[in-house]
Amino acid sequence: MDLIERIEELQVLIEEAKAVPLSSSAVINREEFLELLAQLKQEVPDEIRQARWMSRDRDELLGRARKEAERIIAEGREQRDRLLSRTEIVHAAEREAERLTDKAKERSAKMRLEAEDYIDQKLAGFEILLSKTIATVERGRAQLQGEKHSSVQMPAIDPAQSSNASGPFDAAELEEPAV
Repeated sequence: MDLIERIEELQVLIEEAKAVPLSSSAVINREEFLELLAQLKQEVPDEIRQARWMSRDRDELLGRARKEAERIIAEGREQRDRLLSRTEIVHAAEREAERLTDKAKERSAKMRLEAEDYIDQKLAGFEILLSKTIATVERGRAQLQGEKHSSVQMPAIDPAQSSNASGPFDAAELEEPAV
C-alpha cells in the first residue's frame, strides 16, 4: 500500500467513527488508528529512501561516466605517447588524442545530462505523489473542520496556548486543589 491509500484509510476510519452525542467529537478505535499511523510512518521513510536511492543511482552513473571518460583519456594519452616516438605521425597522434579527449568529454557530458534528466523525472514523480498526499490530507482536514463547524459551534483553540495540553482539556484544569 502507498501513502495515499494509508491516508484514505485514516480518513474512512474517522468518517465512519461514531459521533459523541451533543459534540463534534467522534469515538475512534484507538488501536486501529494507531496501527494505521504506525504503518504510515513506516511508509514515509520508504518513499524518502527511494528518493535517496535515485540520487545515489545518479551519483553512481556520474561516477561511472567519469571513470569511463578517464579511461578513454588515458588510452588516448598512451596511444599519443606511442605515436610521438615516430616523427612522421606526431601530428596525427595529437589530432587523434584530441579527438578521443573531446569524444570522452562529450560522452561524459551526455551521460551526465541523461542521468540528471532521469533523476529529474523520478523526483518530479515523487513531487506529484507528495502533492497528491498533501491534497488528500488537506481535504480530510477541511472535511473534519466542516463537520466540526456544522454539528456544534466550538470555541476556537489557539495552538500556541494549548501546546502543553495532552488532550481536549488542560491538565491544570483537571487537578483538584490540595486540602
